[in-house]
Amino acid sequence: MTRAGPRDDFRDRVAIVGVAESELGHLPHRTELQLHARAAKRALDDAGIAKSEVDGILSIGSARGVRFPSMQVAEYLGIVPSYSDSTSLGGCSFEAYVQHAAMAIAAGLCSVCLITYGSTQRTGGGSFGGGAEPWLPASQFEAPYGLPMMAGAYALAAQRHMHLYGTTREQLARVAVAARQWAAMNPLAFRREPITVEDVLASAPVSSPLHRLDCCLVTDGGGAVVVTSRERARDTAKAPVYLWGSAESHNQTSIGAMPELTVTPAAITGPRAFAGAGITPADIDVAQIYDSFTITVLMTLEDLGFCPKGEGGRFVGDGRIAPGGAFPMNTQGGGLSYTHPGMFGIFLITEAVRQLRGECGERQVAGARLALCHGTGGALSSGATLILGSEPR
Repeated sequence: MTRAGPRDDFRDRVAIVGVAESELGHLPHRTELQLHARAAKRALDDAGIAKSEVDGILSIGSARGVRFPSMQVAEYLGIVPSYSDSTSLGGCSFEAYVQHAAMAIAAGLCSVCLITYGSTQRTGGGSFGGGAEPWLPASQFEAPYGLPMMAGAYALAAQRHMHLYGTTREQLARVAVAARQWAAMNPLAFRREPITVEDVLASAPVSSPLHRLDCCLVTDGGGAVVVTSRERARDTAKAPVYLWGSAESHNQTSIGAMPELTVTPAAITGPRAFAGAGITPADIDVAQIYDSFTITVLMTLEDLGFCPKGEGGRFVGDGRIAPGGAFPMNTQGGGLSYTHPGMFGIFLITEAVRQLRGECGERQVAGARLALCHGTGGALSSGATLILGSEPR
């Protein structure tokens, strides 16, 4: 791999030392705060770090859930932090939080950061179509004309991609099929039964050209990640995973304001994260890429530099992203088959960490040393990229 020379960087001072999920699926007996807390407890146990050491809280609630989440989560857990963050970038917030935690720890503002999420979207009756407050631009200028959010926004991007590059529905379907093949090896996955390209094409239409199996799941669940200093990481229960590169950005909130429908914020964050890590896309062993919809994956792969613009459909063909393929991706089953409680970004990190630790059993990618996580938020509005390594940079 190609590495940059030594330098002083806040990323070099931290490591991820604990990851966990709460229960996942349909959880009518749990509140969102309980899901935050249960994931947090499991992640701290995974790290071998006591709750009393946590002095940084980074939490986000679901769209209809917990308000002031970092404050409520800290109170619920009995933590009085010296650093707190509830920045909302949608589904990529958690990748951004790892960068924020790293900066805070490097600046001496805190020493152990706990990142949490919880959502009861399925129990609460939420749908993958989403919803919006009436004061938002999308509610005023898009919803009145019949655009179903969020599916409609991504459908517009898919239609444009198909028009410009000849992308087909069959190519989109291969993303869903590969995700289900990985999910079949994950006992925690919400959907594990096999599907075919024909099944995806025959599933109920949602917003043309996207059908039901092109769309992410609607589940309940939560997750947590523990980030600490490189020094503290030497004494944790599990092998640390190191932050090599990171970047975050956003373009717009409504799809109508998107500068170019087929170019996502990954085109900004990907190059920056790779430059910071001193590597290239060819060095990545396993990728975890937000799959809110099948089209999200194709455009993100292109914008991160794994293939040229317009080649995403061909890139995922021939089983490349499926088990046994040349490009292992979304090895837990992704938001399409594993879980998707409103936002999926935190589960990208948990799987990447487990892959780099060699903890994934049947779905383990042999020799995985470098992992990429990329989250997408809103109506292709925001993006954040992490590059993680099993060894220090």
